[in-house]
Amino acid sequence: MVSSSVKDAFSKGFDAVRESDTFSSCLALFKKEKPSVLAVLDDKGRYKGVIARRWIVRSRLEPAKTKAEKLMRPAPTVGLHDSISRVARLMIESGIMQLPVFSGKKLQGFITNEDVIHSAAAEQWGGTKVEEIMTKKIFVVEEKESVGALLSLFREHGISHAPVVRDAKLVGIVSVHDIIEHIFQPRQRQSRGEIVGEKTPVLSIPVKGIMTEPVITILPETIIRDAANKMHEFNISSLIVVRSGRPAGIVTKRDFLEPISQIEKTGRGVVIQFSVKDIDINELKQGFIMDDFESFARKYSKTLESATLFVYLKSHGTNYKKDQLVHCRLQLRAPRIGASFFSSSEGWGVEKTFHVALDRLERQILRSKEFEHKPEFAKTYLRRIRFPLSEL
Repeated sequence: MVSSSVKDAFSKGFDAVRESDTFSSCLALFKKEKPSVLAVLDDKGRYKGVIARRWIVRSRLEPAKTKAEKLMRPAPTVGLHDSISRVARLMIESGIMQLPVFSGKKLQGFITNEDVIHSAAAEQWGGTKVEEIMTKKIFVVEEKESVGALLSLFREHGISHAPVVRDAKLVGIVSVHDIIEHIFQPRQRQSRGEIVGEKTPVLSIPVKGIMTEPVITILPETIIRDAANKMHEFNISSLIVVRSGRPAGIVTKRDFLEPISQIEKTGRGVVIQFSVKDIDINELKQGFIMDDFESFARKYSKTLESATLFVYLKSHGTNYKKDQLVHCRLQLRAPRIGASFFSSSEGWGVEKTFHVALDRLERQILRSKEFEHKPEFAKTYLRRIRFPLSEL
């Protein structure tokens, strides 16, 4: 159990900018004060939204000409007495890792994902072994692989970190941030400078050229509290879990937040939690998605008691015949059987993409060792192997 509330964990005070301030002003404040987030206020000093440091780092907008309101996002607000579990749930659903804390109508400060993780890890839950929350299905990349291939891997599976190996041995780690810092930002600077004409085939650069080394690692038996402290000590967002020098899993801040968000959950069976970015989901599309999920939940409610299906949906900004190009990543955490399952898909339209990802997830469940001795599930699996209708 985790009994902490927001008032025990949040940071009082905040740095702020006005909606009319430029990105340049935001960047200067980030460099000087080093906050993880800025509050955005209107001309009357009223709170309007937030800007996180990483959003500016990833933005391709012109700093000197773009106003703060362009990148600002409305974040869910929390109160001093809200639980840490509720805060984690709101972070996952919104995709915003720094939430404003209010007392009445007055902004008091912010609570970050690190605040939530360290608050929960300081309690009994922090004694849990990392292997119980880590992502076991990891995608590794060879050091000689190209950045272009790495980008395709990240996009296809909806991931942002990958261990780098040489002869199956861990030699580095690479993330979306590494790609932005070493590839896209230098190209932006070139496009504005005197060497615009010089073209570099950046996507053919080997991953070895941009990876981070040495890698900070932990063992599967490491407890969550120690893992969280190590992540904070080295100011990193992920840890590679190794066994005999080989990658056995990965732990990211999202892997911490997901189980924290479910600590207060009282329902039985399978429940669903969404995180949606840049996608318009109307009631009709919601209906199709929930029909698919409810059918899935009915089949596995007894075996996957108290499980949670995390659904991450985001758009790539491309449209075709009024449909959005959508990436869907599913993660099913089933604490009762001590297992996690993952799948992903990419396609045109939310409901179709979700259906394919859910179908792939179900196949993984049916192939898993947790179900191998259950005849009723084995029959379903055999039928699906022979007739994979969803992929025709």
